Amino acid sequence: MFDGKVAIVTGAAQGLGLCYVQALLERGARVVASDLGTDRSGAGSDPQRIAEIARLAPNANGRLITHSGALDDEPGCRALVELAIAQFGALDVVIHNAGWVGYQPIEQQDEAFLERAIGINLRAPIWLSKQAWPYLRRAPAPRIVLTTSDRALYQCYGQPGLAAYAAGKMAQVGIMNALSVEGAPHGILVNAISPVAKTRMWGIEHPPQDLKPEWVAPGVLYLASHLCHDSGVILRASNGQFTATRFDENPGVNYPRDLARVACSSVEEVARDWSRIKDVAAG
Repeated sequence: MFDGKVAIVTGAAQGLGLCYVQALLERGARVVASDLGTDRSGAGSDPQRIAEIARLAPNANGRLITHSGALDDEPGCRALVELAIAQFGALDVVIHNAGWVGYQPIEQQDEAFLERAIGINLRAPIWLSKQAWPYLRRAPAPRIVLTTSDRALYQCYGQPGLAAYAAGKMAQVGIMNALSVEGAPHGILVNAISPVAKTRMWGIEHPPQDLKPEWVAPGVLYLASHLCHDSGVILRASNGQFTATRFDENPGVNYPRDLARVACSSVEEVARDWSRIKDVAAG
């Protein structure tokens, strides 16, 4: 499926990213595995972490190279893409998995914490996509896979202290939507995975019995493969189960002038018709 294809995977030293790397290698891909080696708060760096994955892929036979560097600015992302081109001469797939979960109540929110979340979740996917774009345009089946989270997508799964994290994960949905349109003329498909898996972010130190990260990998490989023909889709993955979703418009809408919904001309009318306004089936 991926014989001869070149893929970049970020956040690849452990957990989900490592599973993606191993699955791609098993399917014949050439992989550039990138990880800065930050701690659980997204701070610091440890190049040894990504270097160690080479021993976990003894049969890669020259198809795996590692990269350790920050991706929160354009030069860092350019260096990663240039490494892939210098080593393998092409680029077919970008999987942006890197991220971290940090909790900080809104009244205690500080700039450094917010900047870390914005850097890896907003700046990195944009700069990676920009640098990869010219090479993806030449690829026969170019794919970008971003990463969002149910914690951001659904209010019922929200948690106190996750404002910065949720903002970054929702940013990737917006990036996906924009780039899926921009990439359409070039055949570049852009989708997102919303995974649930027990990894370091859960504080897991031993292989889990459920919510295994390797159970997410088949969905990511599908989105990254020539078998996928959709763009702008969020694939939710949990416990080996998958369901796809996207933000679709209501039927009959003539955007932006006619939402084909409930007409109101005063705050009192909005209040009166609120139950109908909330009802997606209302006309």
